[in-house]
Amino acid sequence: LGIGAPIALIAIFRHANASSESVNSIVTPPAASWPANSRPAPPFVLRDQTGHTVSVARYRGRPVILTFTDPLCRNLCPLEAHLLNQVVGEMPAAQRPVILAISVDVWADSRKDLLQDERRWELVPEWHWAVGSPAALAKVWKHYEIGVSVTTKKIAGATINYITHTEAAYVIDSTGHERALFVWPFYPQDLRHTLAQLS
Repeated sequence: LGIGAPIALIAIFRHANASSESVNSIVTPPAASWPANSRPAPPFVLRDQTGHTVSVARYRGRPVILTFTDPLCRNLCPLEAHLLNQVVGEMPAAQRPVILAISVDVWADSRKDLLQDERRWELVPEWHWAVGSPAALAKVWKHYEIGVSVTTKKIAGATINYITHTEAAYVIDSTGHERALFVWPFYPQDLRHTLAQLS
């Protein structure tokens, strides 16, 4: 899985306590990067937490951060969301990219789940969840080379789904072309540097 070298899958266990993690570092390059106009972002149409359609094409003219996360995750996904919120929230309003968060959890597509995390994670207005049918989501995961696997277990009569997925974010420029891929953990300085190069 992945681009170039294999991208490791990161296990996401719900209700686990996330440890604090430093986000202070020197600027380091992304896992992969591409020159302008060389790598069109694969198209898709999904819906956000308000029921409106979302796609890379809809936001043509603005940069897009495309990430893959579990709305019900309580481990690493909130850490990445916090970092993206921090970077985007500190930018001038006119320069802020859109964040499209593709769900990796086919069971967490209800408006209640999405709006709950919008409040709990204190998401910036530029954040849009992107959910759809299992088939539609699987198509997006495949096109962006994101590995998602599910292990189902019975615990005390309850069915628990453990989701493992590639924790990654693409930076897409205003023309709809992929420019960089970040694989978790990455840092605010790294993302800021890449976004600044798009200006």
